[in-house]
Amino acid sequence: MAQPIPLKLPPRDPKQELQKRLEEASTEYAAALLDGYELLQKLHEHGIFTIARGVLSASDKLVESVSSGANSAESIRTMRNALILAKMLGSIDPAILQSVATAVGESFGDAKSIPSQPPGLVSVVAGFTGPEQRRGLGLVSNFLKKLGMQLKSSGSASANH
Repeated sequence: MAQPIPLKLPPRDPKQELQKRLEEASTEYAAALLDGYELLQKLHEHGIFTIARGVLSASDKLVESVSSGANSAESIRTMRNALILAKMLGSIDPAILQSVATAVGESFGDAKSIPSQPPGLVSVVAGFTGPEQRRGLGLVSNFLKKLGMQLKSSGSASANH
């Protein structure tokens, strides 16, 4: 009959294994370790570790003050408005927005080109006869119409509440 082979493993010393890996790493990764030590020294010289320790020790106060600030009515409105603005910008065709940005730049970009005397009423009215001005006025008129409809519906909705 077969005899079992005895398996005797030497006792494992994790501390000695780590020491051996550390010694091998110091020769294998010497350049990287030196760069890391240099980086640590620069962080220490600039007080980054002191700041990090301060932030970590005051983390409870920091979280408390941020959460109390974020819980104010103004902060909540700001976050909601930012989401609405992001949604609004996402709904605009980029070509249209580029046209608006270009028109704003050309109209208001050079403050020196603005005449010191305001235009007369006749020249303003005469300006409305061009197709470009009418196209712009049509867009503004459509916007004002839609805005009025939204304000009317939101006014009636808030009156019901």
